[in-house]
Amino acid sequence: MSSIIKADAHLTTRRELLGGASKLTLSAAAVALLGGTGTAGLAAPGDASGDVAILNVALALEYEAIAAYQLGAESGLLKKPALDVAVLFQSHHKAHRDALSATIGKLGGKAISDRSKDDYLKSTKLNVAGLKSDADVLRLAQRLELGATNAYLGVIPSLGDHELAKVAARLAADEALHYTALTLTLGDSLPNGALTFGA
Repeated sequence: MSSIIKADAHLTTRRELLGGASKLTLSAAAVALLGGTGTAGLAAPGDASGDVAILNVALALEYEAIAAYQLGAESGLLKKPALDVAVLFQSHHKAHRDALSATIGKLGGKAISDRSKDDYLKSTKLNVAGLKSDADVLRLAQRLELGATNAYLGVIPSLGDHELAKVAARLAADEALHYTALTLTLGDSLPNGALTFGA
């Protein structure tokens, strides 16, 4: 594994990224596109810059998740069935990425580019050099999925559009599912208390 040289200033926590984006509200057109209901509401393009900005923040999060699962798979540390679970969860994040990218394009914006593999390898947040076992890889994924769950749940109350809140809740549900499955795979105890997520 490549050693980590320095922190990547562009990679922050999911909570920080979504926290900053929560001040923006998506238009009805963006919500319709993200929710898969087509181009309803796009007759007048208007200013979609705020929509594009928040969607690009979410897209950056999906890129990071995809990269983390890829690096974990390429490490050679994951064996079946854990490898199969990682590939499945990565496919969910790829579906999120594709939906976000398509919506940004339909709004007339430009989707941000993914970072290079080298950028992710150097990220202190991912700490690829510290991955020495399958459990290390799974714990990294577990930590990222919990952060994503809390970030998406944290942004819901600030969203003015109920449909966007529903989309954010669905994303949070995917992340919570991933976190729970990883927790069980690791043999960790499930949280004892209620209202565990979003705190």
